[in-house]
Amino acid sequence: MIDGSYAALSALDAFSKKAAVVSNNIANMHTDGYKKSRAILEEGQNGGVEVSIQKIDTPGSPLPYEEGFNVQAEEASNVDPAGEADHNEEAANVRAEETSNVDPAEETVQMIMAQRGYEANLRSLATQNEMQEAILDIMG
Repeated sequence: MIDGSYAALSALDAFSKKAAVVSNNIANMHTDGYKKSRAILEEGQNGGVEVSIQKIDTPGSPLPYEEGFNVQAEEASNVDPAGEADHNEEAANVRAEETSNVDPAEETVQMIMAQRGYEANLRSLATQNEMQEAILDIMG
């Protein structure tokens, strides 16, 4: 039963980390340029559960280009019909970012999965405890 307890305890820890990753994604949902993370649960040594956290690098929706917001300034140049370049002294500040790639519906599903996994492993520990108590009662 000790092995079962170890597996359930490591799963509780893993599902806690998964919930923390989902919470972080939701908290940064409106942060431009934020890339969501995923907690991948894998079988570990001795029947436990290990967590690896990966960044998901899919692009978000592009933001409209707006002047005056980019830290990188470029010199604007205009070409007249005669083919001569007219260099403008003003810098054109253009923001070329994207929104975060966090989908609230997907994060809700991930959070429910983490919550149910946590609850199932907690119940497993409670059942193991009840079985140990019953064995001890029978033995005297």
